[in-house]
Amino acid sequence: MLISTEPIRILIIDDDEDDFFITSTLVKEINGNFKVDWCYNYQQAMDHICHYRYDLYFIDYYLGARTGLDLLKEALLRNCEAPLILLTGKGNHKVDMEAMLAGAADYLVKSELNAEKLERCIRYSLANARSMKALRDNELKYRNIFEKSKDAIFLADTALQFLTVNQATNQLFNYTSEELASLTLYDLMPNKQAAEYLALLLKEKGEVEDLELDLLNSEEEELHCIFSATSVERPDGSFYMQGILHDITSLRKAEKNLVMSEKLAATGRLARTLAHEIRNPLTNIHLSLDHLRHDGLTEEQLSYYQIILRNTKRIGAIISELLDTARPTDIILRKVPLQDIMDESITAAMDRIMLKQIKTSIRYPDDIVEVMADKEKLKIAFLNIIINAVEAMTEGEGELEINLSSQPQHYEVRITDNGCGISPENLQRLFEPYFTSKRNGLGLGLAATLNILQAHQAGVDVHSTPGSGTMFVLSFRKEKIE
Repeated sequence: MLISTEPIRILIIDDDEDDFFITSTLVKEINGNFKVDWCYNYQQAMDHICHYRYDLYFIDYYLGARTGLDLLKEALLRNCEAPLILLTGKGNHKVDMEAMLAGAADYLVKSELNAEKLERCIRYSLANARSMKALRDNELKYRNIFEKSKDAIFLADTALQFLTVNQATNQLFNYTSEELASLTLYDLMPNKQAAEYLALLLKEKGEVEDLELDLLNSEEEELHCIFSATSVERPDGSFYMQGILHDITSLRKAEKNLVMSEKLAATGRLARTLAHEIRNPLTNIHLSLDHLRHDGLTEEQLSYYQIILRNTKRIGAIISELLDTARPTDIILRKVPLQDIMDESITAAMDRIMLKQIKTSIRYPDDIVEVMADKEKLKIAFLNIIINAVEAMTEGEGELEINLSSQPQHYEVRITDNGCGISPENLQRLFEPYFTSKRNGLGLGLAATLNILQAHQAGVDVHSTPGSGTMFVLSFRKEKIE
């Protein structure tokens, strides 16, 4: 028995009116609320189906020049969700199988029909249609979550080889789905010990939760992600992995910049205090030297006098440099092409580059990249980085690469050398004032560089491998320039 407050709308599609009458009479014998209509035209029937006007369709196999099977296939191609039941005058196993494969809800022989069989067919078909719709709705809901998630979500085999990925995964690694299908997550991990540790965790526990990973994208850029994954068993007993990667690269950079800013601020406060405390006695020394200076000094005394004078001036100059480095940089922003600033910086360093016989590779985008910048100050920052790169390379073997590119959110400058590289310990202190690995350096060049870049709100990232070289990555925000 079919109980429904709303009538169940049924369309019988049959080119024989007598057959329609027989089928509709059987439907009316069923205890239920039905509204039964007749359609004998193929195109009109398709129009009804496409506009979802009925809850269930009985389709006769013969419809003039076309068949009910043709109508059924076309209706399903147009995403018909209502049950489609094929009717035929005689039983035919081949037609039965073809109808089921095409997606028919049921296949009935007219000569074998009765009210009981028809009621069961309608009831099962409608229940199955509701179940299928619920499944499709759930699949669509979870598919939307999968596709629209800002986090990278993927399915992989037990070796973490990618099987299915969402768009966020493609964007994170800058690989297509086809390219990722030939890779494992381990392939994207630069630290092989970390990869082995992850493999061990998954083998022992079958899952990981909130594990921080360092990864590489297709451009060999470092990514910092929080990784969670779990093993899922298929009905056949095999397993696959569900994984989520939450990108925290920007957060880590922000934390790094904050620590660096706080360190520089503390250094600045210390520098101002020291400068004040040193300058007072230094002024007294200068005044005393002025009183000591007279024509009666012996040659030896004059020599000592000049040594003291030179070194007090040197101390004064160092104090001034330290204060300049610690003081926030005043900049005057104007619209300027980054290519021009870089060209002038390279020109300023060209004598050193040629002297050490260094090969240079410079790549710019076709379009002019304009930013709001203090041209002279930014030129100093670029020049300091280039000079450091030149000094780190061996004469006749050096290769300096300078790339300027436009990324979705920022412009990026990469300055890469194949020099001696920087140890991890020194990399942590790279921008500290008075920290230097050079024999005669003061350690103020890169501190001043960082000060200038921070004044331009530019991001700074440094990657280095001892013995292989160093890469500075500078990022400038894209802003609307009037």
